[in-house]
Amino acid sequence: MIASALLKGGLVSDDRVFAKCAWRLIPFMVLLYLVSILDRVNVGFAAPTMNTDLRFSPTVYGFGAGILFVGYFLCSVPSNVAVTRLGARRGIFFIVAIWGAISAVQAFVQGPTSFYVLRFFLGVAEAGFYPGMVLYLTYWFPKSHRARFTASFIAAAPLAFIIGGPLSGLILQMNGVLGLHGWQWLLLLEGLLAFVLSFGALEFLPNDPSDAPWLSSNEKDVIGTRLAAEDSSEHHALWPALRDWRVLTLCLSLFGIGFVRFGIGLWLPLIVQGMGFTNLVTGFVVASPYAAAVGAMMFWGRSSDRKGERFWHIAAPALVAASGLLFVGLAYSNVLLLAALFCAVICIEALQGPFWSLPSSFLGSTAAAGGIALIAATGQLGAFFGSTTMGVLRETTGDYTTGVMTFAGLLVMSAIVVLALGRAMAPRPIVGANAKVS
Repeated sequence: MIASALLKGGLVSDDRVFAKCAWRLIPFMVLLYLVSILDRVNVGFAAPTMNTDLRFSPTVYGFGAGILFVGYFLCSVPSNVAVTRLGARRGIFFIVAIWGAISAVQAFVQGPTSFYVLRFFLGVAEAGFYPGMVLYLTYWFPKSHRARFTASFIAAAPLAFIIGGPLSGLILQMNGVLGLHGWQWLLLLEGLLAFVLSFGALEFLPNDPSDAPWLSSNEKDVIGTRLAAEDSSEHHALWPALRDWRVLTLCLSLFGIGFVRFGIGLWLPLIVQGMGFTNLVTGFVVASPYAAAVGAMMFWGRSSDRKGERFWHIAAPALVAASGLLFVGLAYSNVLLLAALFCAVICIEALQGPFWSLPSSFLGSTAAAGGIALIAATGQLGAFFGSTTMGVLRETTGDYTTGVMTFAGLLVMSAIVVLALGRAMAPRPIVGANAKVS
């Protein structure tokens, strides 16, 4: 009983240390990721007026919005490995400063070519940020805590739409100020925000617990002990991790999820505005499902940690999202159409925490940097095809139904792949020589 009480007391102390780290690190990480998402998808809010001013067709816009993810795909692994060698402070500073500058310059695109080039290099600049942050969390939190804290960080994605939707709508009202269009002000101001925030990385992101002045030596020991006790990494070298069948399987699954996640995100403002809403109201409508998604992410991440289960916590929301998207083809009113799309958005965001806690369960060190980056890069490649495919299908068919049906199929594929991976990774029962045979 005494040992049990001591163990219980130790766990409470450990949880207090990890909560302290979370409060110190995650708010600023969320802010940076929020701005990253804004700079990635604000082109969706700019599109209704930008496309008119620059005479972009749906195919041109879809390709330009999506080509960012090609640059992201090509540079994710080398960028994330570079961040591990530079250290989080300097690596993240350089990434955020460069992407902020490129994002701001987008305000001055003149046609398809400059749009494509700047979007591509924005993806190159951002490539190391998200996988670097997911890896960074593994330096501070053990496996038993990762889904909830990863979900807390990734909640910045729906927050970007909650804040970014209304904010973008307001900035678009600056049309004509100093001779610039509203969409130009939108891209310029949100890009400059990222550049300014980059300097905060030097102050608020220690490289690891040993570099944190706000942790005592005992607290650093607690973190090190728990991380070591729960470390089940099988790979620490880069190249074996990139060839690991589990990494490749997660790549395939995230390709489908990314295809849908950003395919919807980049086109939802246009879908909503097509229903007759103004720019300002569109921003608030688009923010609605993402507001609900934040709570769903927190709840689902804690559920995954509490039950110690990942695979169904990924597959079940994906299947529900697919069902919602299939319903889009049957919706006979804008209200039902929005409800189906909103259901899909909420479910896709909810699965992110459990998904990103999986790679670090069998990858460590440089292997984790490369493996997480490869998985993230493949998801971004899916985002490119999702955005581009929707543009082509919209221009070909005249509506969004075929594209949304395609999204549903990709989500079903991703769910099946994850469940197959879970079955393959499940420990096999060992039958002893003296096992009773009936």
